[in-house]
Parts: sequence; C-alpha cells; structure tokens
Amino acid sequence: MPVSDDQPHTRTRLPVAEQSVYQQVNGRQPRPLRTLLAVLGVVVLLVIGISIANSGKPAPGKSGSSADGATPAPAATLPSGRDPVSTTSNGIANGYPHTDQGAQSAAANYAVALGSEQMFRADTRRTVITTITDPTVAAALQARLDQGFTPEIIAKFGLDAQGRAPKGLTFVSRTVPVGTKTTNSADTATKVDVWCTGLHGLAGEGSTRPVAADWFTLSLTMRWTGSDWKLTDYSRKTGPAPVPGDQQAATAEEITTAVQDFGGFRYAR
Repeated sequence: MPVSDDQPHTRTRLPVAEQSVYQQVNGRQPRPLRTLLAVLGVVVLLVIGISIANSGKPAPGKSGSSADGATPAPAATLPSGRDPVSTTSNGIANGYPHTDQGAQSAAANYAVALGSEQMFRADTRRTVITTITDPTVAAALQARLDQGFTPEIIAKFGLDAQGRAPKGLTFVSRTVPVGTKTTNSADTATKVDVWCTGLHGLAGEGSTRPVAADWFTLSLTMRWTGSDWKLTDYSRKTGPAPVPGDQQAATAEEITTAVQDFGGFRYAR
C-alpha cells in the first residue's frame, strides 16, 4: 500500500561488500575488460614514444658507426652547422680551423678547385696549385699536374692547346662534393676522401662532346702549416655511382644557360 510522506523512513547501511553486490544488481557494475584494454593502450603508446625519441641516438660508446661498422650514425652525414670560412685567396677559400671538420671543409673546397675549368689552362692551373698546396711540395705537384694536362689530353675535351673552347661553345668542368670523411687523421697531417659528382663537356649548339656527369672519389692528403690546411698529395678513383635516373637530358641551350646563371658554393663540413 502507499506510504504516507509524513511517516518516518528507515535507511539500512550495508557493508562495503554488500554494497558492491547491490550496485551490480542495479546494473552499475564496473567493466574490468575495458579498463584493462585502456591501460594496455597507454603502455603501448609510451613504448612507441620512447622508441621514436631514442631512434636517432647512437648506442653508448658509439660515436660514428653501428656495432658492425657498416651503417654510419646520423652525425656522419649531417652537416656540423658551422659556417664556411670567410677569407679567400685567388677566389679559393682558405683560413680553415685546426680541427677535423676544418680539414674536411678544406678538402671539399680544394676538390672543387682541382676539378674546375682553371686546371685546363697553364697559367690558372699554376695559380690554383700555388693557392691550395703546401709550399714544400708545390713544385713537384705542379710538374705532376702539368703532365696530366698535356695538349694531347686537353684536346680530348675539345679544347685547343691553351685550354680554350671553340667559338660559340662553353667549356664546362665542375666538381660538386657530395660528402667527406676523414680516413687518416693526426694533429699535423690528415687524409680526407671527398665523394664527388662532376660535369664535363662542351655546351652549345653543334657540340660533339655534350656535357655529361660522372661520379668519383678524391683522396686528399693535407698538412697543417701552422695557419691553414694545405694539400700535399691527391689521388682519384671512379665511383661510387648511383643508378642513372629516368630523366630527359636538357638541350644544349638549357645547359649553356644553366652554366652561366648558376654559381658554385663554398663548402663547410
């Protein structure tokens, strides 16, 4: 029968265990499976986040390569962030710091100079060698390079005996460093390999030696003279060369315009 509002009510307080049973009977039971899945989801996200954060860090005790020495750490290929040197001599950067990075920067810029058009003319070749070479070996290196740029060899590039291109054509010889690495380092002497790509040929309508690209590695031995890194010896080997891309070659006019419009760079490790 209905209970009057003016009659007293009795409240019964159940023990904690009994309240849980009561709540379940009334349809408010907890969801243990859903709670477990939520916890597992948070743990998985934390593991993934920690893995991503540590993916770029070298293992303890490793600064340049992986345990097997096959894969370089990011520091081996990323630039240091240092600015290129600000001084030049005869258009070639100089005044490098007495550090490993300074030696690599010098090697990259000296590779550019050794692969330039100036090396095909006797007067400008002498200027390049005098600028980048240790004075104690400059004469010997000059004689060696003069033998490498004889009129017969220069003629294979379509140039005359003075290293000049035929009228209406532009001679192209550019070296572009792709990366550097120190292979033998000491306080006063070092050896740096410079991986390069190069452009060589005659640009212009009617050229029988169109501009082509090649890949090679220069090994430069340098000495610290007390104020700068200077070249004492170098060697060249082909490659490593990537697979050629599926790309249409530019016209003679496009190459000529690009050579005239695009300047080179000063490099810093």
